Amino acid sequence: MTIDKSLKIKKGVSRSRNVLTRVERIEKLQSQERWTDEASPLGLPKVRVYKIVLKKKKKAKDPAADEKK
Repeated sequence: MTIDKSLKIKKGVSRSRNVLTRVERIEKLQSQERWTDEASPLGLPKVRVYKIVLKKKKKAKDPAADEKK
């Protein structure tokens, strides 16, 4: 079986994935305090994956460029 392209790691994740591995889902549940050690790793509840949107940086005005005009 092949690995889906969205699950391959290449120098970190360049975009957000909408599929988490079981280990990642358990880590998220632990951070939200919704996971106990006695719980079964099968049939995990859904975990919301937030997409991170990076804002574009505004170009800084160059005072030297303004003086040349």
